[in-house]
Amino acid sequence: MSEMELPERESMEFDVVIVGAGPAGLSAAIRLKQVNPDLTVVVLEKGAEVGAHILSGAVVDPIGIDKLLPGWREDSEHPFNTEVTADHFLLLGPAGSIRLPNVMMPPLMNNHGNYIVSLGNVCRWLATKAEELGVEIYPGFAATEVLYDENGAVRGVATGDMGIGRDGEPTSAYARGMELLGKYTLIGEGVRGSLAKQLIAKFKLDEGREPQKFGIGIKELWQVKPENHKPGLVQHSFGWPLDMRTGGGSFLYHLEDNQVAVGFVLHLNYKNPWIYPFEEFQRFKTHPAIRGTFAGGKRLSYGARAITEGGYQSVPKLTFPGGSLIGCSAGFVNVPRIKGSHNAVLSGMLAAEKIAAAIEAGRANDEVIEIENEWRSTDIGKDLKRVRNVKPLWSKFGTYIGIALGGLDMWVNQIFGTSFFTLKHGKTDAASLEPAANYKKIDYPKPDGVLTFDRLSSVYLSNTNHEEDQPIHLQVKDAALQVKSELGVYGGPSARYCPAGVYEWVEKDGNEIFVINAQNCVHCKTCDIKDPNQNINWVPPQGGEGPVYPNM
Repeated sequence: MSEMELPERESMEFDVVIVGAGPAGLSAAIRLKQVNPDLTVVVLEKGAEVGAHILSGAVVDPIGIDKLLPGWREDSEHPFNTEVTADHFLLLGPAGSIRLPNVMMPPLMNNHGNYIVSLGNVCRWLATKAEELGVEIYPGFAATEVLYDENGAVRGVATGDMGIGRDGEPTSAYARGMELLGKYTLIGEGVRGSLAKQLIAKFKLDEGREPQKFGIGIKELWQVKPENHKPGLVQHSFGWPLDMRTGGGSFLYHLEDNQVAVGFVLHLNYKNPWIYPFEEFQRFKTHPAIRGTFAGGKRLSYGARAITEGGYQSVPKLTFPGGSLIGCSAGFVNVPRIKGSHNAVLSGMLAAEKIAAAIEAGRANDEVIEIENEWRSTDIGKDLKRVRNVKPLWSKFGTYIGIALGGLDMWVNQIFGTSFFTLKHGKTDAASLEPAANYKKIDYPKPDGVLTFDRLSSVYLSNTNHEEDQPIHLQVKDAALQVKSELGVYGGPSARYCPAGVYEWVEKDGNEIFVINAQNCVHCKTCDIKDPNQNINWVPPQGGEGPVYPNM
């Protein structure tokens, strides 16, 4: 059925439309209603419920929540139950580890006063605060299209049609999407969101900026034996199993109720196409300094997501006619601190305050340039500017020398207030991959089903579900190029970099066939980032689908 034959969409009008019920979107909604209770505000969330698609470590700096909800500590329902009590940094070798003295660490790396949380539960809690103020939240609705007015300004978004079959034709369950129109639209989809990608390209928001950089973060939640549980312990590590040329790190966070979050972050500028991020994570858990924590324990949950790592010099222009990027759609993660939710909250608040003022002044669908002009002078800008050289140093000099130089640069910022230069990132993560012929295949150990696992049993724990009779939401632009280059030159890295086993190369009748198991997708966006030809485009499936993370 062509666009001309489709029924007309119904529409709803609001003062502000927000895409994404993450920390940035919900904080923006709350702040808008705090500033002006009469504003009409709607939040769209593609997950089946608020928090369903939220995955983070997470150790949260409360600076944002303190400003948004100053009395939150008196709320008996708040999810900040585990304050950090100990902070460890380990350098891992193949058979042993060295704990780095905390006195060597720049003060900004100190986690005391921060909280170990489930960020999904933080978002669920923030959603209740927003709804108490009158914000409308619509989970299960994926925003798939940006709507523009006759002047080219953003006037809202449309949700995706439901009930479209694999052949692109409406089924008996067909329902037309809806238009949500607003004076302003805030885009808080998270990392590498499909609408943010379109807006950045259309309005050239990345012009004059460094390329955005990314990592893939993979996480498990475990129930451990009481004797292995140390509530409030934050343990970061780097080194093994990665070599000195491949950047990444790992963490163990001890929450309440004998639960431990274990995670592994691999920088996506890696060169060797045989690297298998999921298997590197499984290997990490077998290290003598790590495995004891999980002895006799039980794995509860699994998930993965991309992380923005470009920092200060990679943040695109935030504003465009009719709206703004907020949170991880803009890339506000502080990489060495492994934290971004505090900046997401602050960015949502900043956008909300400037947009509320614009509406009060009678403005609509114009560019609220004040957001772009002021973010660098806020706590967000200060937080990112002082670590802006760390990621480029890691990338240029490798793990050991790069981390030492990055630490030195942070100390320079601490003592003198700033570094005296700003380094560039250079290539995109897609362009960093090198031909498979340059490297040997890596032989990874088989999982034991006790401490280490395979991908498919892991995806099962993410509660991921997609209707199979729908268009594949992982769009390959040029099938011939995928065979010739992704497989022929790079050895088919999609079969390894995907943490959910979505992609396979299967031989059939003497030909290699690219198989896409879209139903496995956990919406991490790694394929959209790392494909060496930028030949895979991730778009949202039907609303309400994907993972349902219960406590991640």
